[in-house]
Amino acid sequence: MAQQQWYKGAVIYQVYPRSFQDSNNDGIGDLKGIINRIDYIKSLGVDAIWISPFFKSPMKDFGYDISDYRDIDPIFGDLNDFDELIDQAHKRDIKIIIDQVLSHTSDQHQWFLDSRENQNNDKADWYVWADAKDDGTAPNNWLSIFGGGAWQWEPRRGQYYLHNFLTEQPDLNFHNPNVRKAVLENVEFWLKKGVDGFRLDAINFCYHDAQLRDNPAKPKDKRQGRGFSEDNPYAFQYHYYNNTQPENIEFMQDIRALLNKYPGTVSLGEISSEDSLATMAEYTQGGDKLHMGYSFELLTNDYSSEYIRETVQTLEQRMLEGWPCWAFSNHDVERVASRWSQNGEINPAQCKMLTALLASLRGSVCMYQGEELGLGEASVAFEDLQDPYGITFWPNFKGRDGCRTPMPWDDNDSEHAGFSNTKPWLPVDNAHTQRAVSVQDKDSDSILNAYREFMTWRKQHAVLLEGDIEFIDTAEPVLAFYRTLNEQTMLCVFNLAQTNQTFELTKTVTEAHDSLSHCNATLDGNTLNMSGFACYFAFVN
Repeated sequence: MAQQQWYKGAVIYQVYPRSFQDSNNDGIGDLKGIINRIDYIKSLGVDAIWISPFFKSPMKDFGYDISDYRDIDPIFGDLNDFDELIDQAHKRDIKIIIDQVLSHTSDQHQWFLDSRENQNNDKADWYVWADAKDDGTAPNNWLSIFGGGAWQWEPRRGQYYLHNFLTEQPDLNFHNPNVRKAVLENVEFWLKKGVDGFRLDAINFCYHDAQLRDNPAKPKDKRQGRGFSEDNPYAFQYHYYNNTQPENIEFMQDIRALLNKYPGTVSLGEISSEDSLATMAEYTQGGDKLHMGYSFELLTNDYSSEYIRETVQTLEQRMLEGWPCWAFSNHDVERVASRWSQNGEINPAQCKMLTALLASLRGSVCMYQGEELGLGEASVAFEDLQDPYGITFWPNFKGRDGCRTPMPWDDNDSEHAGFSNTKPWLPVDNAHTQRAVSVQDKDSDSILNAYREFMTWRKQHAVLLEGDIEFIDTAEPVLAFYRTLNEQTMLCVFNLAQTNQTFELTKTVTEAHDSLSHCNATLDGNTLNMSGFACYFAFVN
């Protein structure tokens, strides 16, 4: 593939650094820990690592509240460690993508400390400030995803500031051109460091409605959660005015123009809007905005073949020029092995099938650390919770700590599973220790080795990396589609259920790939017999 196209069909492995590997025994993962495990990541056959934030931060939202965009928080290491990580990854032909949290900063960022002092300093207009209503209440009805109103009173200025997330995460005012310029300069700092791309957090939140119009109410039957619980008041509104504003398009173009100065670098936008698929298409079209977009649309509880098919088809119909990126898990949602499990039990065959399904969709792939092990959602007691989101909404919503517990490396270290020699920031789940890397490495039939096998096989077939996709009419729980590239067509069939299923082929198989450990399917004439959670791949004509 041409250098500028490396991201098409790439598998991007998300590392949540706090929980990956602790190298200095303070109970928190760090950059050196990633370096120490870089050969493991290489063994997975992935193309890039996306590293969640490691910048200086008070850690109110564990790094997504940044106080210095150009420095490493000491708990993760320093800039020399980052330079070494880039070097070691590149030596292994692995790209490095880092998070950029552009829409808001920490309330401890110097920009905000200056801005809040008064209404006439040189940073006074760098954040979203507004006067109270005549009765002293907030400027409008906007809500924070993390609970309650999205406005916080600041007595120094005698005004409210906007925070779409935590109170400690004030929103920047992108209507100010000086803010855009400063933000892009921070991005370029890391481009000069040699990063290969950026995962842009909450990128559709950069702009707000300058008129501060109220969001309209959303009927109860229209409420759905995408990255937040449906009983969160945030779901009670249409978020027409606090994010996804038309002005954001120009900022996407500014980001792309900057990346174009550094050939081979890419952008992946995280998008959560009223119509995330439409926004993904809009933000990636024309070749002058984002390279890729991804959303929470497959990070939901809906595990039907109909839902997966409709979601992918809808994006395909809308995203005529851009490139999609799909994920089943990340650091913000319940792990897919639990979320889509049948009968509440994690099934290795299902985990293998889900890896194959995700990596067979048209687009690039984000895989979250531990997904290759089939890790389920960890059980975290209330007294061990760290996530402010979970603490606020407990017990209806237990937050995000269950998917953020430490990576289990070694079953011989039963207490901390090889993650650290001291008590980690979140406890290691005992069930995870049983699925540790050391256990699965030795088992040829493990979820981990099936993951490696499939990723190796996938790279041998360009049709799975860049081919078009066409879905086939199927009944639940079977999902099937064709991938086509340069006159070559591959049939991909998946049984999403634990029960046996059949599927009737309408095209002639020229080459079957039924030796993959994911498969468990046999062809009898035109009838494909599939055991529980089986999948099937074959070239057809």
